[in-house]
Amino acid sequence: MQIGDLIRRAGAQFGSAPALIHEDRVVSFAEFDELTDRLGNALLAAGLTAGDRVAVLMPNGIDGVVAYYAIAKAGLVRVPLNVRETASEHAYKIDDSQARALIHAGDPPASVEVMITADELPGLIAGALPGPCDIRREQDAPFRLAYTGGTTGKPKAVVLTTRSELAEVANFLVDLLPNLRPDSVMLHAAPITHGSGAFFLPHLVKGAPNVILPKFTSAAFLEAARKYRATTTFMVPTMIALLLEDPDTATADLTLERLCYGGAPIATSVLQRGLDLLGPVFAQLYGQAEAPLAITCLQPWEHTPERLTSAGKPYTFVEVQIRDTDGNVLGPGGVGEVLTRGPHTMSRYWRRPEATAETVEPDGWLHTGDIGRWDDDGYLHLLDRRHDVIISGGFNVYPREVEDALLTHPSVIEAAVVGLPDDKWGERVAAAVVTRSETCPEEILEFCADRLAGFKRPRAIEIWPAIPTSPVGKSLRREVRDRMAAARQ
Repeated sequence: MQIGDLIRRAGAQFGSAPALIHEDRVVSFAEFDELTDRLGNALLAAGLTAGDRVAVLMPNGIDGVVAYYAIAKAGLVRVPLNVRETASEHAYKIDDSQARALIHAGDPPASVEVMITADELPGLIAGALPGPCDIRREQDAPFRLAYTGGTTGKPKAVVLTTRSELAEVANFLVDLLPNLRPDSVMLHAAPITHGSGAFFLPHLVKGAPNVILPKFTSAAFLEAARKYRATTTFMVPTMIALLLEDPDTATADLTLERLCYGGAPIATSVLQRGLDLLGPVFAQLYGQAEAPLAITCLQPWEHTPERLTSAGKPYTFVEVQIRDTDGNVLGPGGVGEVLTRGPHTMSRYWRRPEATAETVEPDGWLHTGDIGRWDDDGYLHLLDRRHDVIISGGFNVYPREVEDALLTHPSVIEAAVVGLPDDKWGERVAAAVVTRSETCPEEILEFCADRLAGFKRPRAIEIWPAIPTSPVGKSLRREVRDRMAAARQ
């Protein structure tokens, strides 16, 4: 089965019912099937061939979703770009993925063979050949590239296949959203390029509409949730905190059955307040780009006081282990690295065989880089991230990338970037720097503005006489974090 088969089946079964809603625009299931066919045919007519990468840089909206699934039908490989990142970050991913085409809104960050602007899409679709676009691909051939990263080097592209995508849908329908039906409504409050996009296909195949907010605000969310009687949404903890701060939330007539959250640590105080206001509708998702949103989940009925710090239990079709540094599988109470295996996990890193070999074992077990333990009841508790990745507002921030930007300042000679707990953002980026001349933190913060996306910029910078290092000269980020957290308390 191909992803395009799911779209065609939904078009035939649910016809004129609304599939996509964005502001005043409504697209039916049958229209969505036709639009993706036409754009897929147009992409192939432009000279693209199966397996070519197509980068998509579009804000939340219907056109971006049409582009995603036209690429799928045409046998091409989607490379989604986050609109919150900078032009240089977009350019790197376009170059690294060897994209031959770019569908974009605004100024293009790089030049490729086939350039399509958002304004050109309607005309391109209208002028394209009608009829099915159905380029079949092998189940284990690349379907999309999802960029992740680490504390060293540049971001890596995770290769996800058709098998991965279908397994992700199955995980959602079996465990997370087993009661989806045509009168369910998914409200996309978070970016489609991020976790929220994973909820599109499960709702589509069950005949449920997807409502897309162009941008999240608590007021816009509440208005749309009431208007469309939303039953499902996905938020990062920052969005939940903002929603709970809105006084209208307490009296809103909401019909939510699942408020799924993940992508960042959440303060238990925020989660408990959410349960008090909205009831038992919260479902936590633990996953990563290499294992999209499906390693473990904490179901609504499992959000009891003693479980709020847990990441839940493995999905039905997902295996999870915790191993020590010698590779021994640990039982309850043992602390070690979390590994996972399942058909939804990545096949490899794009053009990085050495990194793939370090991450994926020959029998399919994937090293997550996260440290955790089981409790006696089989719930996973995450303790730390082995590679010091900061998650702020649901987005990954890689300390090395921020440090490299800081070190381009003429006065900065050393830098250590860490994440500090934050009730609103989950974590906030902070930095300790050593300077060669008198420089104020405000100047360095301003310097970062043109070099880092907003969510990657430090919220606090401290000037230190020296950065603590290990015997081999590596920065001890844990010590930096502990000192800064202690001073904050």
